Amino acid sequence: MLIFKQHTPKKRRIKLNNSISDQFFVLTFAPVYYMKVFKFGGASVKDADNIKNVSSIIQTYGNDKLLVVISAMGKMTNALENVIKAYYENGKEKGEESLDKVKQYHTTEVIALFKSEKDILAELMSIFDGASAHLQQSDKSNYDLDYDQTVSCGELASTKIVCQYLNEQGMKASWLDARDVILTDSTHREGNVDWKQTQLNIERKVNDLFEETDIIITQGFIGRSNSEMTITLGREGSDYTASIFSFCLDADSMSIWKDVPGILTGDPRRFENLTKIDRLSYKEAIEMTYYGAKVIHPKTIKPIQNKSIPLYVRSFIDPEGDGTMISDEVELNYPPVIVVEDKQALIHFSTKDFSFVAEHHLSRLFDLFTKHRIKVNMMRNTAISFTICTHEDLQKLNALKEDLADEFKVVVDRGQELITVRHFNQQVVDELKKGKIVLFEERLSNTIQMVVKDVPVVKRK
Repeated sequence: MLIFKQHTPKKRRIKLNNSISDQFFVLTFAPVYYMKVFKFGGASVKDADNIKNVSSIIQTYGNDKLLVVISAMGKMTNALENVIKAYYENGKEKGEESLDKVKQYHTTEVIALFKSEKDILAELMSIFDGASAHLQQSDKSNYDLDYDQTVSCGELASTKIVCQYLNEQGMKASWLDARDVILTDSTHREGNVDWKQTQLNIERKVNDLFEETDIIITQGFIGRSNSEMTITLGREGSDYTASIFSFCLDADSMSIWKDVPGILTGDPRRFENLTKIDRLSYKEAIEMTYYGAKVIHPKTIKPIQNKSIPLYVRSFIDPEGDGTMISDEVELNYPPVIVVEDKQALIHFSTKDFSFVAEHHLSRLFDLFTKHRIKVNMMRNTAISFTICTHEDLQKLNALKEDLADEFKVVVDRGQELITVRHFNQQVVDELKKGKIVLFEERLSNTIQMVVKDVPVVKRK
């Protein structure tokens, strides 16, 4: 079995064979490979040309063992979410129409990618037909379960395509079903990993595969429960999947390949004149993801921090670029880093009898936040009210209001924006406040958070 050494200079194993005839020792050298984990997101595999680009990147690492985590192609997760929505809201016929669009998208790219597409198309249609069969039999009583069985098809399809293409290019790649190794509980759409069993599964299956191949292609975002149901790990959870594999395999490094040159001081779709951060500490990266930075999934950092595995955020557009390295190294001075989250809601709770919001009230509220998986981004309490800022998920908020109908008056203000600035200065804060009403503000030593809404510009007639 191959043994992967973590963060040590590259060595070679030495085997001593004692030759009786000449009394000389013959040294036989076998390489100890570096083991790297790569993650490619949807943008990097959105079409045939991008898949060819990913192939060329992987090919440059021919001397290493690579475990490659792949997301669904392009916006396929969104498209498959629309399939679920159509089934639930408009019936099976509309659901099938939405699923046909997903099939056609994959078919178009497969035809552009392969000389002979018959076999791979048959595999893809089998995956999507399985999702269709599940939805046809669904009684619509468990949306989250149906969601996981359907949306997971995106990752299964993309990895089949990428693996097949790598092999056609002469690279020896093996396909691994992540559900065979990542074991979770039964929490659909946000599965909790059984680390002990997952570690055993990955050590056994992945090391065996690496005896036969240099490249393993697997899916992000998905696992399997003890009841043999597909479970997703949370939206944008492919980064987390790569982190799980990195931890369990003692990887030498983990790389996330994106369409940006590294971690920037803000979202380039919103802001100009941004700065690339060359190095981040694990602590700073955890803080950024906690506050909503989308460049890395929030659960990604802790597993690799526990084993001091460096994480590189690099560009698949410019693969020779330095990117950003996240490690134990501490950067003493960071520039202001801006994180913006849209679709936020302020929820105001007050007791119906105008009594103080006391400890037992707060305990009740937080129990229900846990039940409905509502993440509190900010909170504030006064004598007779309690307010939180959270993501605007109408399904969760309506269920919460229903549970509290007899105890609290609940008012929801939708359509807000949450702005967080790490390492802020007043000039940046003032600029971000222009044209906004600040509804909620909290300042810590080096972080400011503001819930804001746009101010209509009043003009003279």
